[in-house]
Order: sequence, then C-alpha cells, then structure tokens
Amino acid sequence: MENLSQILKSNKIMLKSHVSRYALYGLVIALTALLTATLLASYFQYGAVSLVNIINVQKINQALWFLDVMPFIFVFWGQYASSRMAFKASVMILEQTSSLRDQTIALEYRVAHEATHDAITGLPNRILLMDRVEQAIKSALNPKTRLAVIIIAIDNFKEINETLGHHSGDLLLKQAVSRLQIIVRKSDTLASIGNNEIAILLPVIKDIENVINIMKKIEKLFLDSFSINRLFIEIQVSIGTAIYPDHGKDMDSILQRANLALYSAKSDNRKFKIYSSDMEKNSPRQLTLTGELRQAIANDQLLLQFQPKIDAHSKRVTGAEALVSWHHPVHGMLLPDEFIPMAEQTGLIQPLSIWVLNNALRTARNWYRESLGLSIAINISPTTFLDLELPDLIIDLLSQYEIPSDFIILEITEGSMIKNPDLALEILNRLSDRGIKISIDDFGTGYSSLSYLKQLPASEIKIDKSFVQDMLTDENDAVIVKAIIDLGHNLGLNVVAEGVENSETSSRLKSLGCDVLQGYYFSKPVKSDRFLKWLSLNSDY
Repeated sequence: MENLSQILKSNKIMLKSHVSRYALYGLVIALTALLTATLLASYFQYGAVSLVNIINVQKINQALWFLDVMPFIFVFWGQYASSRMAFKASVMILEQTSSLRDQTIALEYRVAHEATHDAITGLPNRILLMDRVEQAIKSALNPKTRLAVIIIAIDNFKEINETLGHHSGDLLLKQAVSRLQIIVRKSDTLASIGNNEIAILLPVIKDIENVINIMKKIEKLFLDSFSINRLFIEIQVSIGTAIYPDHGKDMDSILQRANLALYSAKSDNRKFKIYSSDMEKNSPRQLTLTGELRQAIANDQLLLQFQPKIDAHSKRVTGAEALVSWHHPVHGMLLPDEFIPMAEQTGLIQPLSIWVLNNALRTARNWYRESLGLSIAINISPTTFLDLELPDLIIDLLSQYEIPSDFIILEITEGSMIKNPDLALEILNRLSDRGIKISIDDFGTGYSSLSYLKQLPASEIKIDKSFVQDMLTDENDAVIVKAIIDLGHNLGLNVVAEGVENSETSSRLKSLGCDVLQGYYFSKPVKSDRFLKWLSLNSDY
C-alpha cells in the first residue's frame, strides 16, 4: 500500500506540473489582455498614456474591473483543474496496472497448474505425484510409518481410442476418475500419470492387508460397464502396488517397483499384484526384449511355422495354422505366449500382426500355385481385430498375393469379440462378405451368449486346448468338449479341437463327432519346407 501511495503521489506531481504549464500560459494571456485594454482605455479617454491616466481609467472603467479579476480566476482554475486531472489520470493508470498485474498472476497460476496437473482429468500429474511421494517419505519420521503407491492401468484403453475416438477415451478417463474418487481419502493423492494410467498415493497405511483391501475395492469399481456415447463398454484394469519402506527407501524406487508390479499383473493376467523381488529378475529382460522385438520385426528375423489340421473322419490334412515364433540369439526359441502379450502391451502388436499376415499369405500363395488345396489359419490379436482398417488391409493383401479369399481362415478369440460386440460383428461381416472364413478360437473361455453366437458369420469354432488336454482324466472337461461339439454342429459350424497330444484323445474326439483335430500328436509347428516334407509322407494320417 505504501508503494501504491508513493506511485500515486509521483504521478500526481508529474501530471499536475504538465497541466499547470497550460494554466500559466492562460495567466500570461490574461495579464497581457488586461495591460493592453488599460493602455488603450487610457489613451482613448485622456488622449495620452501616463501613470495618472492609467490609475484614473481603472477607477472609472467597470469593464476593466472584470479584466482585473481574470488572472486570479485563471490561476485558481488552473491549479484546481490540474490537480483533478492529475489525480484522475493517476488513478486510471493504477487501475490499469493493477488489472495487468492480476492477469499476470492468473496466467502464472495457470501455467504452474498446467505444469503439475493433467489437462483432461484435472488431477495432479506425474511431476506433482513424484513431489508428493517424496514429501510423504520425508514426513514418515516414524520407522513404523508405511505408505503405498498404487498404479492402475486400463488394459483396453488403446482399443477404445482407436475404435471410438480420443474424445470417448477422454470421457472414459473422467468416469474412471469419478469412480476412484469414491474410495480416495482426503489425505490421499489421486493422480493421472499417463494416457491410461492413474495412481493413488496412500500416505499412511496400517499393513499390507489394508492395501489389498483397497485394491479389491478398486477392482470392484470397474466391474460395472461404462456408458460412453450411449455405448456400454466393459473395462479391464491391472493394478500394481509398492510399499514404503518395504519395497524401497526413496521415491524413485517406490514408483519403479509399483510399475514392475503393474507390468507383472498384466503379464500374468492377474487383476492386481504387490511388488516382490522376483519381479526384478524379469524386468531388465522384458525391457531388452521389447527393443529387440521391434528390431526383429523390422529386420524380418521372426519365424513362421505351420501346424497341420487333420480331418477326424477322412484323416486327410485339410490345412494348417500359422504360428509365429522368435529364435532369439540369446534366449533361444521363444514361443508366442512369451512375447505376444508383451507386444500387445507395448504397441508392437500391429507391426507384428502385419508381419504375420504378409508371411502367411506369401506361403499361402506358394501352396495355392502348387495346387495343394490347403487353407492357412491366421491368428488375429484382440487388439488388432478391433480395428476398422483390418478388413481393408487383409483384402488388399489378398489382392497383392493373388490368393482366393476362401484360401485363408482368420482365427478370432471369443474374448476379443465380447469386448465390443457391435464393432466385432461389423468387422466380421465385412470380412465374411468378401468370402474370408472366420474361426472362433479358444471357444468356451469367453462367456459369450448364444444369441450373439448365432449372429456371427463364422465357419468353425475351436475348442480351447485347456479342455482337450485333460478330457481323458477330467469328466467335467469331457462334458464341456461334448457340449461344444454339439453346440457347434447345431449352429452349422465345423468344430476343431486343438491340443491333441495322444491317440486316445484323438479317438475320443472322433467318437464325440469332432470334425478337425490339431496338436503335437500329429506334428509340432514346423517351417514351411519341413511342413511340405511332412505332408508328402502324411497326406493321409
């Protein structure tokens, strides 16, 4: 306030002096006019100008009395007007300065807020979370004090963004945050730390059971579907947690190990996990494998193998399933289950899928030209499947390799279809309209409804190997296999059983009416040249 008063006073003096100058000019003009009028009046009245005449004319000429007052009026008016104008101008300047200062402060606050908060959800971002974790650790003076960091990832968020658009993804994040705010205490920090990741800092926890209970509550929050633009979407989440000081003594180690627990939960298809030292063994390898897989795809270093499919009744080879593997220079042969989940989590699944499609269709073209009459089944990842560009991509590749559309079968997992049934049905119909055959893979594990299955333009279903491998020793599995075979036939579909590893299982499946058999009992997946050699020896099995 003292500074403002000083500024006001300085401005007033400066502006007052500027206005007073013009008042002085008026005073000089008034005095000049008075002197001139007096001299002229003296001359005209007495015929000469003298001091006596000037005094006499001032006494008797009333008009000169008015002119005598004018200089005093100018002086008074000039001082008053200059003071008023200076004051008003100074106040106006101060008001504008204050307004600019307020705008500057608001802008600085906004910039600071945006630097530490997520633009979509308004939550603290990773930078602010790290600061609060660090402060919470510094505040934990009592050795018995524990805190926890929970990281939640929406597993199918990328699919939602790609199929419904980023606006729908933003709406989903906001709804997810609204649900999480139900269980978050005032002392906790809820933060948005990535495109599909939300973190919760629990600055004080009682014990590990307390954290497990919170993670179970989080899991329950996501059981109900989300409504996005009148669509009901099922959300799957993975949750990873690290606890201070059990799992780390500083902010970096706690956040790193919470991320390791999250990654482990994703890899094991578990809903939530708390960090353990065993996770450290795999994390450097996973990070290395991710970079190496990217290079392997780009440099065509993967291996496509083929496993025959046998007609259960004629015992003839009807086709083969294309399976990708990776002959790693250090870790040896890596099977699909070892690197495909990693590819799905790191965004490499799309280039990997394109690599598989190209190489499978190249082989299919060779087989077609040799008139082998064998179809090739190609697995489509759930992430890749729910992509509206997939049908056009496959149709373009078929045209490029000059292969009839019914020469390939696309294997789509049942679980990938129920994530977004309407979109899945649209894509399947577009593929089927072009004559491409559809196989429902891992049937029996996706919990889809019969009413939905009736609408699918599929030509076959594949019984998941988890039911086939134990059907001789587990009567429940045998009942499930028979039920699936009967269901498939009632729907007019061929039924394929994978995971056939011995002659007894093969015979049992044939007796139950299964149409096509596949498994190690007939052949392991082998390269195309070895498959053709095997085929020449086993055209009738």
